[in-house]
Amino acid sequence: MPGLPEPLGRREQRPGVTSVRATSPARPAGQVPAIGRVSQLARPGRAGCDPRQEIFLARQVRARCLVAGLQPGQIAEKIHDECGPAAGTSWIRAYRLARGISLADVVAQVRAWYVSEGRTVPRFSETLLSAYESGQKRPGPEYLHYLCAVYRADPPDLGYPDPCFCGRGHGDERPAGAPAGPGAAAPGGPAGTPSATPGYPAAGPDPGGQGPAAAVKLASQLASGHITGGRIAGGQLVGVGPGEAIVLADAGPEDDDDVIRRMLLRLIADPTAAVDGQFFGAVDRIRRRMDDALVRGTVSAIMLDQWEEATVGYGRQYMTVPPLRLLCDVLLDFGDVRRMSERRQSLEFSERLCRLAGRLAGLLGMIMINVGDQRLARSFFRTARTAADETGDRHLRAWVAVREALVPLYYGDPAEASALARAGAGLAGRNPCVAGVMAPVLEARALAWTAARHEDASTGSALRRVRTLLAPAHEALSRLPATERGDTAFGYTQRQLLFHEGDTLVMLGDHEGAEKAFTWSLDLYAPDEILDRSLISLGLARCRLEADEPEEALRLGLDTLLAVPREHRSEIMMRSARLLADTVAVRHGEQRAVREYREALLSA
Repeated sequence: MPGLPEPLGRREQRPGVTSVRATSPARPAGQVPAIGRVSQLARPGRAGCDPRQEIFLARQVRARCLVAGLQPGQIAEKIHDECGPAAGTSWIRAYRLARGISLADVVAQVRAWYVSEGRTVPRFSETLLSAYESGQKRPGPEYLHYLCAVYRADPPDLGYPDPCFCGRGHGDERPAGAPAGPGAAAPGGPAGTPSATPGYPAAGPDPGGQGPAAAVKLASQLASGHITGGRIAGGQLVGVGPGEAIVLADAGPEDDDDVIRRMLLRLIADPTAAVDGQFFGAVDRIRRRMDDALVRGTVSAIMLDQWEEATVGYGRQYMTVPPLRLLCDVLLDFGDVRRMSERRQSLEFSERLCRLAGRLAGLLGMIMINVGDQRLARSFFRTARTAADETGDRHLRAWVAVREALVPLYYGDPAEASALARAGAGLAGRNPCVAGVMAPVLEARALAWTAARHEDASTGSALRRVRTLLAPAHEALSRLPATERGDTAFGYTQRQLLFHEGDTLVMLGDHEGAEKAFTWSLDLYAPDEILDRSLISLGLARCRLEADEPEEALRLGLDTLLAVPREHRSEIMMRSARLLADTVAVRHGEQRAVREYREALLSA
């Protein structure tokens, strides 16, 4: 290049650029180098070069390149070549130095991009950008998109191998004055169809021209099943819309945590805020990463103590905090435990982390039952089993098994629920434990569901069998430690046993015994334990139906539901309320009271 000193090294070519690599072999045009550009973490350290010297050297290189008429992308390559060997300058840092701007300038421009698209200004900071430049963190797909827009570069240019999640190019090959963000026009083509950038082909048109917003929406639709043409390919989410394929880079742990935090803030502002497929997609990815951490396996004892205390606290909040709010809180701690599980720990700390993971995953499975997502509930219980197996704690494994039995119990397979309950009893053994008390109760409930489904409860055989299962449970409960008898999530309480006994008896037609158990149970629950108190009141409404008082049953059911704040109206509660109307309609026909009840449920 005229006017520029050329260090010894090997030349490489890429379209429009002649550069020198002193440490890397030549590569074909468009190919991402294996070291430096692919992995920021794999680059050399900064030993031997003061940061001020790096900036001084970069300033000199930039000045020479500007005089020679080079573009910012070409200047970045020169800076990386000359500063990288001595200072470990990353590609993303080289692009900032090539433009001669500060960290604050980049942050301001990223925020300006958000404002220009009518989006909420993010918490993007100089500290976070500095962490990207030093390789301590990797930008998530959304921040990477806007950094590409600021630098007029593509992710491979900044050192990240995946294409931008908007599916378009941001590079300097676009004509001067064309916007670098979503919907930019390419030479010779309409807006939204930039020319191919080195390393990957050009993307198809952006559906709706919404840029990252459309891409995030597509991810949400794929996660919720609204778009059936999505697939996972090469570690990326690929969705096929009305146009050609749009590729979304796989979200990282920090991005999923941000999704949960945003949902938490929405719930704080509006407890009745609705959730979408993007949220549940983040939930499932958090669980999968815990699975990965458990099979790969430093944390301090104080931190473990704090997490264990927090987990116990979540158990106390299980009945009182709205399920989606509790879900967000538990998931954030679950993510922290996952990150610690990925690192090598001592045997003692590793076992405690696995125990924490098992309890938190089990609690998340229970919350998912309440929310109404049985697939995620099963997945979290599967994760809980994996973690519990690593501890060798039979009682924890048994607790996970009996809690998992609630999924098929509530969602249509009493035989599977009974099998899981018996498996939990087998794991519990003869020593007093929570699973040993819960297992026969769950088996009795599964038996009652089966009998009610086949309408053979009138024979009395199922009722006699149920009583033989429930009687020992009361005696076993009295042998549990006091701490476990007072914990509604990780333990089992007398009020829960009475509630479940009433639920079992009413399904078998014994409405008098059920009403007695429900009433006794209701007296033991605290006023703020909204979930079970509401389910018990709906159980009392079913007692009125069994007593041949359908209108009173519907009135009591509706009053119960309307008394519950919206944020506490979980799917399991709404399901019980709808089931009451369905049962009345089957036994007494689609009378006016049933229609009014259903309309009230829809408008509640």
